[in-house]
Amino acid sequence: MVAKKRLLTGLQSSGRLHIGNYFGALVPFRTLYTEYESFLMVVDYHSLTSVRSGEEMRQNTYNAIRDYIALGIDPALCTMFKQSDVPEHTELAWVFDCLVTVPFLMTGHAYKDKVAKGIPPSAGLFTYPMLMAADILLYDTDVVPVGEDQRQHVEFAREARAKFHTAYGETFKEPKEQIRKEVAVVPGIDGEKMAKSRPQYSIPIFATRDEIAKQVMAIVTDSSGERPENVYAMHKLYKTEAELQPLYDANKGKYKALKEALIEDIDALAAPMREKRASITDDDVKKILKVGGEKARAVASAKMTDVRQKIGVAL
Repeated sequence: MVAKKRLLTGLQSSGRLHIGNYFGALVPFRTLYTEYESFLMVVDYHSLTSVRSGEEMRQNTYNAIRDYIALGIDPALCTMFKQSDVPEHTELAWVFDCLVTVPFLMTGHAYKDKVAKGIPPSAGLFTYPMLMAADILLYDTDVVPVGEDQRQHVEFAREARAKFHTAYGETFKEPKEQIRKEVAVVPGIDGEKMAKSRPQYSIPIFATRDEIAKQVMAIVTDSSGERPENVYAMHKLYKTEAELQPLYDANKGKYKALKEALIEDIDALAAPMREKRASITDDDVKKILKVGGEKARAVASAKMTDVRQKIGVAL
């Protein structure tokens, strides 16, 4: 029997998931995860670059797992765990920090973008790519589903792998990114990329109908055209262009009617997921994370035993 390839994905426990997360990361993961030996990780240490409240961090972690399950991910079919439950992540990240250079890290797009948006330029934010490299390489990951804007993180992981191999010999499998190009970047209500760091421009996956209506009605439109492009770009996530064409042809210039149609389509998808999410308790989440954490730790620990031997810290 041929062993399944390994897939790893994760989202920060740093706020409410939005429809950009859903279409850009979670739908691809839900489609793929049963085809692989899949690891789904709540990257809570990454979240320290922006979250400064312990209680907020804990609640975000509960919510992240609750969200994944409500979105149809079966914890019996993948390893769901918390990054901080596997200390090998930060240990390997330090090893990689000692192999790559500051000029190399300075080429990171994500760091520049986040600092430009006002996020403090902490050392953790700067070396973030090496912790992500550790996340990926610890599990001999074959496939990493990411948005287009995160392609560089997987490239950085390959570079960290190459640096380690040059110094110490073959150790890690080479990971490949997997990008759904048609939804790699999901627009927010201002037309820019939807992001949890900009919640005022996002639509949460589990938003109430009133929240959905408020955000959709606030979508920026261009009054010079017959079709509101920002509304249409979001609507294409929910229906095919063939399904949308008659609606948009019949409502040229009627932006309110088109927004109301978008509200209906978003809520039709969100309503059953909201109901399922409400039924998942914190205790349910703790049990899932305990089982997943033990499995992930076993895999990561075996890899770090090899790494420690090669770098000479194991006597």
